[in-house]
Amino acid sequence: MSNVVAIIGRPNVGKSTLFNRLVKRREAIVDSTSGVTRDRHYGNSEWNGKKFTLIDTGGYLIGGNDRYEKEIHKQVKIAIDESDCILFLVDVEIGLNSSDMDVAKLLRQSSKPVFLVVNKVDNSTRLSDSSEFYSLGISKQFNISAINGSGTGDLLDELVKSFTIANGDKKDDLPRFAVIGRPNAGKSSFINSLIDEKRNIVNDEAGTTRDSIETYYNKYGFNFYLVDTAGIRKKSKILENIEFYSVMRSIKSIENSDVCILIYDACREFDSQVKNIFWLAAKNHKGIVIIVNKWDLIDKKNNSTEEFTKKIKKEISPFTDVPIIFVSALNNQRIHKSIQTALNVFERRKNRIPTKSLNDYLLPIILRTPPPAIKGKYIKVKFVRQLPSKHPQFTFFCNLPQYVKEPYKRFLENKIREKYDFTGSTIDIFMRKK
Repeated sequence: MSNVVAIIGRPNVGKSTLFNRLVKRREAIVDSTSGVTRDRHYGNSEWNGKKFTLIDTGGYLIGGNDRYEKEIHKQVKIAIDESDCILFLVDVEIGLNSSDMDVAKLLRQSSKPVFLVVNKVDNSTRLSDSSEFYSLGISKQFNISAINGSGTGDLLDELVKSFTIANGDKKDDLPRFAVIGRPNAGKSSFINSLIDEKRNIVNDEAGTTRDSIETYYNKYGFNFYLVDTAGIRKKSKILENIEFYSVMRSIKSIENSDVCILIYDACREFDSQVKNIFWLAAKNHKGIVIIVNKWDLIDKKNNSTEEFTKKIKKEISPFTDVPIIFVSALNNQRIHKSIQTALNVFERRKNRIPTKSLNDYLLPIILRTPPPAIKGKYIKVKFVRQLPSKHPQFTFFCNLPQYVKEPYKRFLENKIREKYDFTGSTIDIFMRKK
């Protein structure tokens, strides 16, 4: 396991800016608005050959006016408990204040090594001003500028020296499952129920989750990442800049995932927005599992799983070979079945069919039902093979590939699905000159 480093501090001192610099990606949302980061946010970093996990946290503030203050405090305390080392970030531009002292008091209750990091020290005047932070009583003080990177090298040199755990971690290669859906469908509740911990903030208000929160899962013999994403709204519904970045971050999470777990609220319609999210995952060639959440609230006398499944498959046609699981995240109903299904989809995406087996099965079918002739020209398929890609792709070699239309490609896809189990995975069919 790699070491875990938490970035702690009051709001708007530059925690997310430092996080982005250390993970070398713009993962955490950075905005001049105080209190943008609400949940804990995870990322991977490396220095001098030593890998570590970084946690960005919400700003710790006592007596503020943020209605999420109590939840943020819980998240910060969990991050401190999870971490091996702590970066206590303060702002030299604002100077030492009572909020910094509150954070220092909180950190003194922990036995973890604490590094005092004075941010925005980018000139000689601010360098002299940074000395006032020694009154916090933390001996390891480093002056940096997170926005341009000055001073971070010295900080990281000392940070990795404090690591005691061997870095043989290979979690970078683990599968990533993105939990996606429209706002307030129950995505965070689903993850909290699965990991049996209130890791992500849950609120009845839509849009509580703004960042994409990555959670390492290693139970029941499986190792993978779960990514809780911000709900994806229609463009016309996106009013705040912060929410726009959240949606973009969710889309990026889909692109970087292996399997998308689409959470759908059973109490609402499977409308165009849910379909758009589904097809966004499908067009990115991700494995897909549909989770019908809040099933405990549905009247079973007038609705059955068969009826719901039929309606959903009608909406997602022609890609209907997708597992659909009915759950209640709050009641832990069929939660682990959902993740087992997602793991099965991930494994099926990696299926490799021997070329001989593929040709022995498909060529007789094509001979009996050849592609329609175009302008008196007959299409002859001579050979089939599966491409070495992350998701199922098949190339059919023929004499006139330009004349093979989409309906016949869907026919070939359906025949492949009849014989080989690729449930939950998109299949690409390519026609090439023999």
